[in-house]
Amino acid sequence: MFKNIEYASPLNLKDLLDYGAGQVVSKTLVQNNRHSLTLFSFDEGEEISTHKSEGDALILVLDGNARITIDNDEFVLSHNQTIVMPAKHPHAVFAITKMKMLLVVSFK
Repeated sequence: MFKNIEYASPLNLKDLLDYGAGQVVSKTLVQNNRHSLTLFSFDEGEEISTHKSEGDALILVLDGNARITIDNDEFVLSHNQTIVMPAKHPHAVFAITKMKMLLVVSFK
């Protein structure tokens, strides 16, 4: 079940969340034992430090530029680019510029 989002209404995901100065802001859209969908906005230079997830995690960049680290490999993503971070692998997200993204995690 979705939350924090209007039903039956065309929306632009990046407009559902504002930037916060010096912050990472999040808005959960779905959270259950199978899936998690969360919108994030990052001020420039903000990050989610290295961690592991129990599920495969897909990032879709909605605005700006991000550096994604998976294991020790770095990837730079921009608007409309996506990457999958495999479950149980260390990964991190760093905002090169102000950045918004959708995070989709699928648990087994």
